[in-house]
Amino acid sequence: MGKRRRSRELAIKVLFHLEFSGDDPAAGFALICSNFGASEDVKPFSEELVLGVCGHLRELDSLIGKASKNWRLERIAKVDRSILRLAVYELLYRDDIPPKVSINEAVDLGKKFGTEESGAFINGILDKIYSTLKFDSQKSLTV
Repeated sequence: MGKRRRSRELAIKVLFHLEFSGDDPAAGFALICSNFGASEDVKPFSEELVLGVCGHLRELDSLIGKASKNWRLERIAKVDRSILRLAVYELLYRDDIPPKVSINEAVDLGKKFGTEESGAFINGILDKIYSTLKFDSQKSLTV
């Protein structure tokens, strides 16, 4: 498994923990890293993702809420919501990650950590969000 995949998995564990704890993101990150024995090579990218998601939470939740018309954000399973937030953050703010990679990674994370339906659910929401956003060739967001 690649380093970025392992970083995303760690980020999902932290984001999921934060759903319940309300911890400061940095403190939550440190706690999960110590409890799960995270390797040093995945921590920097994972921490960037966690802090980025937490820094843009309202915007991410707004986009997810608009794309999931039949599901209020609060009704989405916490692990699926964490994965969606991570993927939408990558779509919007990580120019180094192609959108299709972010979506595929999120679907795979949903299959690993969620229910049988999580992968398809996450794919549907992210596809809807991605199709409403227009990206130029540098992946800069345009409207």
